[in-house]
Amino acid sequence: MISYITNWIPLKPGDCIATGTPEGVGSRRTPPLFMQPGDVAEVEIEKIGLLRNNVVKEG
Repeated sequence: MISYITNWIPLKPGDCIATGTPEGVGSRRTPPLFMQPGDVAEVEIEKIGLLRNNVVKEG
């Protein structure tokens, strides 16, 4: 996966590759539920740190 990704994006120390689909994915819910502007996505790795991204409207 790292080799594949680096064909298009140079990775730098500290970059994080998040993969997989979490339980309860939005398109499979009834009704479907997707992230909206104002939501926050967080990934935390013990002893490394927290990555926090705010969801914003495109454009």
